[in-house]
Amino acid sequence: MFNDIEAVLFDLDGTLIDSAPDLGAAADKMRTDRGLISLPLAEYRPMAGAGARGMIGVAFGFTPDHADYGALKEEFFTNYEACMTERTYAFDGVAELIAQINSVGLKWGVVTNKSERFTLPLTRQMPLFVTAQTIVSGDTTPHAKPHPAPLLEAARQLGLVPGRCVYVGDDERDIVAGRAAGMPTVAAAYGYLGALADTERWNADATIVSPASLLNFLRMA
Repeated sequence: MFNDIEAVLFDLDGTLIDSAPDLGAAADKMRTDRGLISLPLAEYRPMAGAGARGMIGVAFGFTPDHADYGALKEEFFTNYEACMTERTYAFDGVAELIAQINSVGLKWGVVTNKSERFTLPLTRQMPLFVTAQTIVSGDTTPHAKPHPAPLLEAARQLGLVPGRCVYVGDDERDIVAGRAAGMPTVAAAYGYLGALADTERWNADATIVSPASLLNFLRMA
């Protein structure tokens, strides 16, 4: 149980929303546009948390040091902008979790490495985020996670000391950033973990296997 918590901050992709279908579709269109066979979503999903780097890696096997990577990344971004809310949805239990957080007067918000180019249009189109009191993107501050700057900015926007915020994320960098910011941390083990992830080694303060199980760690009354 986390005591004296006044806000819950969440990573976005893989923690609150399942955006893998749209991310995968944006990358797969690049393949089919080139006459390559389509790949199943199951191949893209584990790398969805890595954004363009992960999707291009699955689609073409290219890393960021490849000569064509820059052009492919911008093509991926263009494709993703065109489809980013077509197949994206909140994970089961997230809407109920946010409703509970709101009902007891806790603040909540998002801290993501997704750039504002995508974060702001996406969250504006999804009713889930109407009550979010801060949304910090990967380019809101000079540093992205695992640097603590985005989390510290979210706490500043909420008017809270960092230790009164708990941070929930599905990637080790989320836990590293939260700990560096002085926040209690929760590993979301239902997210885009990838084949090699071991949440037990992340040193999070708690681990959850579903969004609803976060309630077990919050003092809700």
